[in-house]
Amino acid sequence: MSTVRRIHDALFSFAPASMKMEWDNVGLLCGHMDKEVSKVLVALDPMPDVIEEAKELGAELIVTHHPLIFQPIRSVSDQTYDGRNILALIESGIAAINLHTNLDCAPGGVNDVLAQKLGLRDITVMESMGTDAQGREWGLIRYGYVNQTTALDFADEVADKLGCKGLRFADGGRPVHKVAVGGGSCGSEIDAVLANGCDTLVTADLKYNQLQEAGHRGINLIDAGHFETENPVCEVLTGIIRENFPELTVILSKNHRSLTQFLQK
Repeated sequence: MSTVRRIHDALFSFAPASMKMEWDNVGLLCGHMDKEVSKVLVALDPMPDVIEEAKELGAELIVTHHPLIFQPIRSVSDQTYDGRNILALIESGIAAINLHTNLDCAPGGVNDVLAQKLGLRDITVMESMGTDAQGREWGLIRYGYVNQTTALDFADEVADKLGCKGLRFADGGRPVHKVAVGGGSCGSEIDAVLANGCDTLVTADLKYNQLQEAGHRGINLIDAGHFETENPVCEVLTGIIRENFPELTVILSKNHRSLTQFLQK
């Protein structure tokens, strides 16, 4: 019989906890390791819509990219957002596993998937942080190449390929050719992206000043959304569990979505 522990170990064999950032929180954040599992729900976030979907499906385990518990908490009660989510899982007997920055950095993880989704060629780890058990380099940012185009046209391609309802971008005054990608919040990597000769960065959660300075610094910046740049990896998590545990029912969340809305005038 499949257990939470066996599924946890298979996932962390793909993206070892040693690859996570020091400040991060990954692993089994709620539930019993030895609980038997017959059905798994996979989503980007352990949010109320995902928990409710798991309850309706009868799933004993939720696997997500983002952690259920990120900041230290002082109480678990129905008076806080985190508390309500944790209580909902405990009361329903649902376990929660997440792989966060280790999945960002792992070969075949968030940023490899994003680079592939955007059609980059010759995908490379920008700054290697080590090698895995198979001798493959791992690290946060990926870069690769596209046929030369403009920032506007490439931003339009990104929106189409990631299913963005809208995105923000800044034209740095250079053609798009050597592109770096960092799913989620990777604006802090702009200096490293420039130092490695990239003309474009696709990421999310960019700050006002970063977009304002793009032309001065000579870099095209595309903020395609946190959900949109990371959600494609959920298909990878689903595939890992199905491959290792063919007896399980593994479901990719149908309800989970970005809650960011766009008002057009």
